Amino acid sequence: MAETLFSFDRRNYRDCQAKFRGEREQEYYCGDCWIEDASTIEVRSERKAVGPISIIKQRSATNLFFRRTRQHIREDATDLSILWFVKHGRLAFSNQCGNKVAQPGDFAITRSMSPFFIECQADQDSVHELLHLTVPTHILRAHIPQDFSTGLFMPANRPELAIAENILTDVFEDDGALAEESARLLVETALTLIGNAVRGCEEATPARQTIADRRLQDVLRFIEVHLSDPRLSTAMVAKGCGISPRYLSFLLRLRGTSFSELVWEQRLEKARNWLSASDPRDISISEIAYGVGFKSPAHFSRMFKRVFKVNPREFRGECTEHAGLPHDREAFVHFAGETLQ
Repeated sequence: MAETLFSFDRRNYRDCQAKFRGEREQEYYCGDCWIEDASTIEVRSERKAVGPISIIKQRSATNLFFRRTRQHIREDATDLSILWFVKHGRLAFSNQCGNKVAQPGDFAITRSMSPFFIECQADQDSVHELLHLTVPTHILRAHIPQDFSTGLFMPANRPELAIAENILTDVFEDDGALAEESARLLVETALTLIGNAVRGCEEATPARQTIADRRLQDVLRFIEVHLSDPRLSTAMVAKGCGISPRYLSFLLRLRGTSFSELVWEQRLEKARNWLSASDPRDISISEIAYGVGFKSPAHFSRMFKRVFKVNPREFRGECTEHAGLPHDREAFVHFAGETLQ
């Protein structure tokens, strides 16, 4: 059965920042949340968990606001995609690429790893209502491989979307008679239908449409391809992408990072994944260090321990017991200027 995620009225609406993620802070991700001070304040959100996915029904008599900044992303790198079915009112979405609005009957996808501002606007009858899913992005990619980090908005007039919404509504309204395995299968089916609708919509293109955004994609792709090269530098990337080093720095500032921070972070993350997925008998720590672009195993070990709090050997021994380890974002900044220029 669905459970109440949050409920606000005039008595407690100023507490929304502390309570919008639920009592156990398991929903959504870090951000700034507030409710418009209006004559009537009635906000209610109910949640139905199906494995790692949540189906959430939200209804409000006043406007709601949510903002996620680059600082929030650094503090909480939770990569969730939110799939929105707007029923009443409007969903206004803004980011560095522009503004988009979803009307009643529209469908949208937003992602937590790019800064944005959202306003849930009540209609003339003081009603805002929507059904939405919170889906870990790595799960969604199995159904929608496109990168919608800057948002996708489309009319929900395709039959696949209507059927998917009905399926999700039925799962949400189930009183407990539906087996967990069946609920998961139905949600999986709904996601498959949504993926088919997105692929079938001629207007469903990634929102990275500006020249700067396309250039940034080129830069990120070049870095990804050449990450294992210890000679990787701003000059190398700029030349490979046909831009100046100064413009390269500008593009990365749009992403909220520097060249050195980005490269060190990616190298360490790939090394961590490699360590957790490999057998010591097949590949050594030194080989992994060189494989992700470090010039020496000693430098790799020092940075790995600074960021993940254990050295690579210790991590390799413990990775079967831990799904992942926290890292210190400041450690990337500390090391950013060591080698990469």
